[in-house]
Amino acid sequence: MDLLTWVRALFALLATLALIGLLAYGARRLNMLQGVVKRARRLKITESLMIDPRRRLVVVRFDDREHLLLLSPTGDRALSEGAAKNEPVEPEQ
Repeated sequence: MDLLTWVRALFALLATLALIGLLAYGARRLNMLQGVVKRARRLKITESLMIDPRRRLVVVRFDDREHLLLLSPTGDRALSEGAAKNEPVEPEQ
């Protein structure tokens, strides 16, 4: 390959990268890259406790309810359900 072919290939690469950069800049200026609006999460793991290496107790908060789940390899089971208490405020350290 001669020098002219290399220069032509390099110029084509630079032109392609410049076009991609210009498109990204234009999309950013027109607010086309904002993505999906984030909503508040409704599901939260409040607490978790390992009973043994194969079983775990998990308190799951969903809206204004809390569920106590037993997770194990043989199957998952809901043990209890109740109204959620207010989350305690952790003291700052």
